[in-house]
Amino acid sequence: MIQSKFPERVAVYIDGANFYRRLKDPQIRIPVGKIFDYSKFVENLVNGRTLISKRYYTGIVRNTDNTQKSADLVKHQQKFLTEIQNEEFVIKRGRIMYEGIVREKGVDVKIATDLLIGAVDNLYDTAVIVSSDTDLIPALEYIKYKKKKIEYVGFSHRPSLGMQKYADINILLQKKDIEVYLR
Repeated sequence: MIQSKFPERVAVYIDGANFYRRLKDPQIRIPVGKIFDYSKFVENLVNGRTLISKRYYTGIVRNTDNTQKSADLVKHQQKFLTEIQNEEFVIKRGRIMYEGIVREKGVDVKIATDLLIGAVDNLYDTAVIVSSDTDLIPALEYIKYKKKKIEYVGFSHRPSLGMQKYADINILLQKKDIEVYLR
């Protein structure tokens, strides 16, 4: 393999709700009062390469029912987003739809769009995708066509076989891997 004289450029894309749900699974469950250190996590994923972008995608919680619980959810989410934005994450906001069930809308499209733009504009060499959402597979197919590398980060207890199929590297996290990022 020919070594490039330029450092490998890495962009990290975190599907916030998808990742958060996995952190809440019984096999992983973060202890109450502990906070996941996203910056340290990204630093380890990048592993000395050149980080060109770290993005966090999430649906924005709204207080639609004027309850204290909803107000607290909005407050906590805004506090969290401000904290990671201060750590130089780009926050990409989707919507939360409250139609009997709570659904996140627009996040997958934003991730896929950013992945495609990054590949077309040659902004990265490797895309690190922290999501098990198979809706991203068409974007991954195009990224592979553009000769970009893909690193899939998921969880060993619920991996996405579809995401693994397109990845050059699969990182499947276990509870012990998550614990090093708790503070």
